[in-house]
Amino acid sequence: MKLTRIETIRSPDFPNLLWVHLHTGDGLVGLGETFYIPAAVEAIIHDFAAPLLLGQSAFDRERHWQALFSYANFFGHAGAEMRAISALDIALWDLLGQHTGQPVLNLLGGQTRDSIRIYNTCVDTPRYADQTGFLEKPADLARSLLAQGITAMKVWPWDRFAPQMNVSAVTGPAGWSAVGPVGHDLLPEQLAKGLWTVQEIRRAVGDKMHIALEGHSRWDVNCALHIARALEPYDVMWMEDFLQPDSAPDLARLVRESRIPQTVSERLFTRHAYRRLLDADAAHVVMTDVIWTGGLSEALKIATLADTHHLSIAPHDCTGPVNLFACLHLCAAVPNAMIMETVRGFCEGYYREVATPDVPIRAGRALLDKFEPGLGVHLREEFLARTNLLRRVSSQS
Repeated sequence: MKLTRIETIRSPDFPNLLWVHLHTGDGLVGLGETFYIPAAVEAIIHDFAAPLLLGQSAFDRERHWQALFSYANFFGHAGAEMRAISALDIALWDLLGQHTGQPVLNLLGGQTRDSIRIYNTCVDTPRYADQTGFLEKPADLARSLLAQGITAMKVWPWDRFAPQMNVSAVTGPAGWSAVGPVGHDLLPEQLAKGLWTVQEIRRAVGDKMHIALEGHSRWDVNCALHIARALEPYDVMWMEDFLQPDSAPDLARLVRESRIPQTVSERLFTRHAYRRLLDADAAHVVMTDVIWTGGLSEALKIATLADTHHLSIAPHDCTGPVNLFACLHLCAAVPNAMIMETVRGFCEGYYREVATPDVPIRAGRALLDKFEPGLGVHLREEFLARTNLLRRVSSQS
């Protein structure tokens, strides 16, 4: 199973996504994906990774990971290099599953569960105005999710009060962005406005809904603690990334000085960053992003590392369909998966436009027992036939 061709695919319709097809001499095609600055990742895959992979055995996944990481790490590994390694690693797992006729979860360790609970990250999509909903009508939003069997939701009602910057990645309905500098001053009335979202959900549906709070790393320790202490009466599921995740001792203060579970962080790359976090007792829940942190190979090691600290993992997906399928295989195979992130507007919207089959979600749970060999997900033929796709190919000379 020699690697003969590497193809990357970008679409102007989805400007943050990059897909990778790894072709083998026996006709198999493995699918990978990553998210953010895809043109930079594309260049790394072809200019940096392709010479190390082409002509090599697709079975030697661990050797390829170590070679790519060691080479990238010589110059500083994190960023686009890790996104490239992640996409390639996922495609290699897909190839191995197809070759053996097994779903990837069986290669990761086998089935530990048949389904896993999902939560809805409340972003605005053409189908659902969920972010507008949690700011304006959180009670109605919670009832809408419960009607679909979804029993956990993630919201970020304090981002709008953090310092703003002029970026194109605007995620707020009023023009404010999740991306931006750290805030050092949160007014009492701002704290109260953010807390109102949580209060309204609790008044409407009581304890039927788990509430997760996203911080997008927008606050300093004092502001984060102020928010955490205000949240304590409401039994929230977690606070996530209220601090930048680069200082484990500071994150540990949130764990020690409040009673709110702390979740950290899809922004950390490789098991080495998570080791520092866990050694400092700086998290209650470990969140990994499979298409950033190093692919399924590294995510499996991070899950094992978390398990040795008696902690759960909660994989991140607010990105793409291949990532979600990869995460579902991970959740099926590792014993300490807690819950899986989804966006209902993506799963019912553009994920269906780009990939097949549909994400297997029923009544608030992702089903994990009926995957085809490999990842069990493919880019749709009609999507691949679009004339506006940007493709680049490297092949064996």
